[in-house]
Amino acid sequence: MNFNNFRYYKTKDRVIIATLIILIVGFIFFFHYGGQKMRSSKNNQSQLLENNSRSYHVKKGKHVKYYNIEGRKVEVFYFDPNTADSTHLLRLGLQPWQVRNIYKYRAAGGVYRYPEDFARLYGLTKKDWLRLKPYIRISDDYKPAADFVKNDRNMCHQERAKTTDINIPSSNSIANTYNLKIKKGETISLGGDTTDFQRVPGIGPYFARQIKRYGERLGGYVNTSQLLEIENFPEEAVNFFTPSEKIVKINVNKATLSQMRRHPYINYYQAKEIIDYHRLNGPLKSLDELRFSRFFSQKDIERIKPYIEY
Repeated sequence: MNFNNFRYYKTKDRVIIATLIILIVGFIFFFHYGGQKMRSSKNNQSQLLENNSRSYHVKKGKHVKYYNIEGRKVEVFYFDPNTADSTHLLRLGLQPWQVRNIYKYRAAGGVYRYPEDFARLYGLTKKDWLRLKPYIRISDDYKPAADFVKNDRNMCHQERAKTTDINIPSSNSIANTYNLKIKKGETISLGGDTTDFQRVPGIGPYFARQIKRYGERLGGYVNTSQLLEIENFPEEAVNFFTPSEKIVKINVNKATLSQMRRHPYINYYQAKEIIDYHRLNGPLKSLDELRFSRFFSQKDIERIKPYIEY
């Protein structure tokens, strides 16, 4: 086409021809330059995927992101789970999310005090635990202080035994001394301590503690039959005891409701009745004044009397 004659075409024809030329040039530009960019983008994506499959972790500020490791080599070596970094933990064969959990646990103040504590790591299999257990070494800085105090006491005890001529009795011999049972006809006062109580046939550490605790709540035993108020108490042991020498009493005209309620023989309604009575009628002079109360039976009054003062 002779472009010198282009100006002689009609306006409509010239527009059509110009449009066709622009479209042709546009298609050529798109397929040449656009296709090259697409090929370059695909190559970049392939390279990125290849890089992600390698072993690495990216740090950004205080946050650490771990990526899956393909074809990594698992190793075993001595490590402390309280101080080992991510590189060492990954080399041991732990998964990245397990390493994250360890970091979170330590950041929250968690401490692995014994190798067995590491077995609680989420997702750790029995196979991995048995593989790693022989290589766990917990630093003394992270072990409980009580273990060292106990060891120090044992060492001091042994040193004293070596440097003195006094024979230190063993714990078994001491226990045997305290556990010598009394014979029939001998008695123990209920005002004694738990060591004395254990000398009674049929009484061990448990019942000795129960006798002491119940006696403290009562204020003392006025009668040995009160021992049977202890659950499952051996009846045959009652005759080996004598009542307490001293009885702690409650002043019903001065004691508060909560103080009276602590006594095993006085319930809430009875304590409230006593408070209301001496508030309305003046100080109590005898519990017999409450004999017409619906909260007190004659048996209740007789049982409480030894522990009451006015």
